[in-house]
Amino acid sequence: MVLGSCCWRAPGEADLRAKVEKDVRYANITIIEGHEASQYGIGIVSARIAEMVLRDERSVIPIGSYQREFGVTLSLPSAVGRGGVTMTLPPDLSAEEKSGLERSAENLRTALKRVTS
Repeated sequence: MVLGSCCWRAPGEADLRAKVEKDVRYANITIIEGHEASQYGIGIVSARIAEMVLRDERSVIPIGSYQREFGVTLSLPSAVGRGGVTMTLPPDLSAEEKSGLERSAENLRTALKRVTS
């Protein structure tokens, strides 16, 4: 199920988006600074995803799942619960961002063809 972009237009959205983007971009650096190693991040994320599934939380996180529109697996904000990814929440993207996402998907499709042919 895909939720329309209308849900991304809320008061304070720009500030929230900026904070989430910053947190995602620098999460690994924060872990490395705190533990002097990055493997803790992998364990933390794996444990957190397991919690979401076991508790059927339907928490929204950026996670890879098959995107029919693109024909490949991409990481997009998605609700995760007992059924795995239960909903994808595609963000509003600028024309430049959409183009970049499509190029990434095309690169993945090309790589997939190479390994499956």
